[in-house]
Amino acid sequence: MQYTGTLSRKAELLIHGIFWILTGYFTFVKNPFYAQLYIPDLFYLTYLVVFICTFYFHYFIVMKQVFKSFRWSKMLAGLFISYLFFTGLRWLTEQVMTDILFNRQNYTDPTFLNYMFDNMHYSSMPIIFSSFLWLGIYFIRLSAHNKAILEESKNMEIKFLKAQINPHFVFNTLNNIYSMVYFQSDKSLTAIEKLSQVMRFTTYESQKEKINLLDEISYIKAYIELEELRHHETGFVNFVSDIENEYIEIPPYMLSPLVENALKHGAASAENPIEISITASKEKLIFKTANEIGTQKKDKLGGIGLENLKKRLEIHYPDAHRLVLTNDKKRFTTELLITLR
Repeated sequence: MQYTGTLSRKAELLIHGIFWILTGYFTFVKNPFYAQLYIPDLFYLTYLVVFICTFYFHYFIVMKQVFKSFRWSKMLAGLFISYLFFTGLRWLTEQVMTDILFNRQNYTDPTFLNYMFDNMHYSSMPIIFSSFLWLGIYFIRLSAHNKAILEESKNMEIKFLKAQINPHFVFNTLNNIYSMVYFQSDKSLTAIEKLSQVMRFTTYESQKEKINLLDEISYIKAYIELEELRHHETGFVNFVSDIENEYIEIPPYMLSPLVENALKHGAASAENPIEISITASKEKLIFKTANEIGTQKKDKLGGIGLENLKKRLEIHYPDAHRLVLTNDKKRFTTELLITLR
């Protein structure tokens, strides 16, 4: 299979040009003694013609066919075909055409076996060189092709995860407002206003690759306020932040799943508030949550939010993050450490 990748035909021609320049350099400049053995004459020139023809016959026809669906038997057959091409073309050129045009033959009355065996050596150079150059370009294209697939897969997965996360938060918020409307709370309008703020974030900010850390924090605070309205009390969440660099950027919804988990499973009150803290410097970001576990509540690494958080951390911060969740049956804590690049 041929891969186009990012290597254009023009770049491929350039690689071929460099290859021939280096071949000539190491043959004639770096090894002048070896070059003296090949004093240009009729049969040296015919050998060069056969060499180049075999090189590109093997490159454009044989190797391309072999790697359409690679098998070792096809590779061996391809090498044998290129050997026959070299031998046949050399016979036609140096035993027939030069005899007709110049009354000269390179081999004087050779036997069939002697001629075939002798040209196994001479044919090996163009075939081997052609194979290595083709494989080099092939793997460059294959690498670029695989990188493009991985990048596309990564982008598709991120889009899919965002598509899951956005409805997840919206559903929770709508449930909160439904409860307030059902009980005819005078805070319903305030809740709708907060929902509007959340929806603006969901609609615009979540579509970006990265957002300002402060925007994520504003979204979290709006979500917390909606929860406070639903519970008809305030002060059951203690949020502390220490941001040294206000220009830090992170992917959207990188912190909020931990907050959502604490609010969903925590037994919160003004006496035992949910603790949320964030510390951010140029080098690292530390985000912590802690909550008492309610009697009929269960803290675990589950749900759409936390599962997607784990996946997105692997995508955006491979080998540059640590997520620790601790459950001692009374208190549930999370600590997320991200090494910023």
